[in-house]
Amino acid sequence: MPGRSFKNKLSLGNFNRIHQRTASVKSFGIPLIPYKNSLPSDLDIFSVSGNEPEFDDDSGCGPFDDSNIFEIIDMHGSQDSTSSTLPAPVVQNRLSQCSIAKNRRDDENDASAMVRLKKHLLTEVDGDQSTAPLSMYCFMTGFIDSVTFSAIFVWCAFQTGNSLQLALALARLFSGQHDHSFHIADRQALCSVLTFIFGAFIGRIGDKLGCKTRLWLALGTFIQTLFTMAAAIAIWQSHQGSVADVRANPAWTNVASFVCVGFLSASMGLQGIMGKRVNTQFTTTVVLTTTWCELMADPKLFDIRRMVISRDHKIMAIGSLFFGGFIGRALIDTIGSAATLGIGVGIRLIVSVWWLFIPEKPAGK
Repeated sequence: MPGRSFKNKLSLGNFNRIHQRTASVKSFGIPLIPYKNSLPSDLDIFSVSGNEPEFDDDSGCGPFDDSNIFEIIDMHGSQDSTSSTLPAPVVQNRLSQCSIAKNRRDDENDASAMVRLKKHLLTEVDGDQSTAPLSMYCFMTGFIDSVTFSAIFVWCAFQTGNSLQLALALARLFSGQHDHSFHIADRQALCSVLTFIFGAFIGRIGDKLGCKTRLWLALGTFIQTLFTMAAAIAIWQSHQGSVADVRANPAWTNVASFVCVGFLSASMGLQGIMGKRVNTQFTTTVVLTTTWCELMADPKLFDIRRMVISRDHKIMAIGSLFFGGFIGRALIDTIGSAATLGIGVGIRLIVSVWWLFIPEKPAGK
């Protein structure tokens, strides 16, 4: 399809001269875009030859009207007029710019919030300000032991008695009675000892996270909560009683009751090592024999005119354990072992959250 052409009349003399020079260069066979060694050394394409007509660009001479000299051809004439139109420039919306800036600020705020949260969790707590959760640890010792001792005469937290019971069971093998049976009480004591050791071993995870950090203290207490919950579910599914009449006739005898004893002992083992690593006057929060001895040996035992942390915290530990045992047994007689352990789950969960709000240890302490 032939292209459209149109003629433009110009009155600019300099532009006409450039066109005439271009025609002269073409007549010599010289390319319009010269390359190396393509031009003769004596040729100046920008010089005006003597035989070139002189054009006057004065506006008084009138418009240029020679159609044989200059002609502009529309090379895009065969195309649609709309196709040669350039698209409108893309203008970024001001609202989108504001949203991008807002998103960037939100990302920075989120990053700073995560940094602050991480710093808060990995900060060590002040042992002197940890009296309340450690007292609840002692309370749970008496609370849990009241449940197991009422049912099977086994202490989940006091492994001294369980270890001695296993020693007596082993000694029976060498007695003249030739009693080679593994009594149910001995099996329950062995289950408690082994799972207590397992729970204490889990406490070594705190050495990696920081045994005094809020993160580990909250996480470790939450693990104790899960163990107590599993024990409550197990004894609920066992459909057995809560109180034993005599030691020879325990209330818990089936497999589910062994699972309950195992989870409770593991929770106490984990609690014991966590309390010990905090390194306060509450010591392990599970054994009071040493606490009683240290209390009686305290040189300021009778200095009642002022607060003495080494003495007062030990008294709080003993009182909390005693109160926990009292409450535990009262609940057992009212609602049974499973529901009592369910209440213990709630208490442990509260303590696990409590650790997140304990003040941090001073820098110079």
